[in-house]
Amino acid sequence: MKKNMGKSDRIIRVLIALVIGFLYYNGTIAGTLGIVLLVLAGVFILTSLVSFCPLYSIFGINTCGIKRKA
Repeated sequence: MKKNMGKSDRIIRVLIALVIGFLYYNGTIAGTLGIVLLVLAGVFILTSLVSFCPLYSIFGINTCGIKRKA
């Protein structure tokens, strides 16, 4: 599994997941929408931890920085 997520992408996903978690436990979002967003937040956290997004690989997206040879 080749990494295809850059550092800023991972940070943004974690922040979005934290906001969704906060809104859910605060009661702002609830019901089916809340559960769907919690699952999405879990996916964001998981993909951030492994630096790999399966959808990015399907669409050929890579947000990693370009590695230059020294």
